[in-house]
Amino acid sequence: MARPVVAIVGRPNVGKSTIFNRLIGDRLAIVEDKPGITRDRIYGVSEWNGKAFSVIDTGGIEIDGDDVIIKSIRMQAELAIEEADVIVFMCDAKSGVTQSDEEVAQILFRSGKPIVLAVNKVDNLSRHDEIYEFYSLGFGDPIAISGSHGTGIGDLLDAIVDILPELNDDEYDEDVIRVALIGRPNVGKSSLVNAILGEERVIVSDIAGTTRDAIDTPFERDGQRYVLIDTAGMRKRGKVYETTEKYSVMRAMRAIERADVVLIVINGEEGIIDQDKHIAGYAYEAGKASIFVVNKWDIVDKDDKTMHQFEKKIRDHFLFMTYAPIVFLSAKTKSRLHKLLPVVQHVAEQHTLRVQTHLLNDVVSDAVAINPPPTDKGRRLRINYVTQVAVKPPTMVVFVNDPELMHFSYERYLENKIRGAFDFEGTPIRIFTRRKSDES
Repeated sequence: MARPVVAIVGRPNVGKSTIFNRLIGDRLAIVEDKPGITRDRIYGVSEWNGKAFSVIDTGGIEIDGDDVIIKSIRMQAELAIEEADVIVFMCDAKSGVTQSDEEVAQILFRSGKPIVLAVNKVDNLSRHDEIYEFYSLGFGDPIAISGSHGTGIGDLLDAIVDILPELNDDEYDEDVIRVALIGRPNVGKSSLVNAILGEERVIVSDIAGTTRDAIDTPFERDGQRYVLIDTAGMRKRGKVYETTEKYSVMRAMRAIERADVVLIVINGEEGIIDQDKHIAGYAYEAGKASIFVVNKWDIVDKDDKTMHQFEKKIRDHFLFMTYAPIVFLSAKTKSRLHKLLPVVQHVAEQHTLRVQTHLLNDVVSDAVAINPPPTDKGRRLRINYVTQVAVKPPTMVVFVNDPELMHFSYERYLENKIRGAFDFEGTPIRIFTRRKSDES
């Protein structure tokens, strides 16, 4: 089931990023100890009353070029209109209704999208009366919130989930492998789709961002059915939209959520930049099987060491995804293209692999015998047993005497031992530690 998208929109300094952090809670903390993941985020996941949704912080998007405030606000609002299912329009009680608020309101009103009006910085009861002037914006009852104190966030979440659409993404059978192609503009995603299919199915251009929408293309190869999900590029023309690469994250997330296997496409000619790490980090956080695809390998000046050196760069830059295989190819010449789909099928199988409990415990017992957990203030971690509770991604629960004694380095050691025994190539593994009494 795909998650609906909620975008937070408003003029500068109304507290969009603070409310973004309130909505997503501590969900981003899961990657803080993973080396190599870029820290600044504009995308997160929230859940309220059993409903999960994605959140976009437009305040985290950097606008290149002309920094005229009204132009910047308009662009952010237009982005939210394109990408979001629900828009949270944020204003500031201290400032009252401004001309910039009215500018945003006009854009949002014309969009026809569901709007939740939130008035931030209502930090005490004496300010509550200040929200009434915001009725003039035409979006119904304003919701008084305080990002700094956390008040009103529950009311805001109630209002959001009340109008969230149900997105059904069950149109494909279980045996169909859904493959998303993600990457920054002009790495050759659309060309790669066409090369795999052997025909021109999507627009291809040297101009970054010529794909107009996410396109699903079913096909079959050697008895296996696939669906290729090509992520849309920049819809808006103009220098700002072409150079602000963070916009590509929005499209990528839609595809990642629906995919079984994610192809992280890298431009072999240009090499690796921070935006590649951003996009790969989202695939990791979503728990998807992943493959690095180095495209345009035909135009890279190379010798017998070039591929090995490039592979080392990928491993150094993406320390949090050492499990992901790397495929070098050229969509243009179709060189080495035949290697891709067998790897896709293999990592899809690993993503759904389930290991019997007794086999899993044999491996963990041997790992503990070889390298016992270190002591912490005289206390030693004792592992009682391990069981796999889910697939996509494979998820293990380790029952121990005290979860606080499980150091992340020892958890990583256990993960490496499990991978060494059962492969799990291409897929992340989630490991949760619980006290043995939590089993019931």
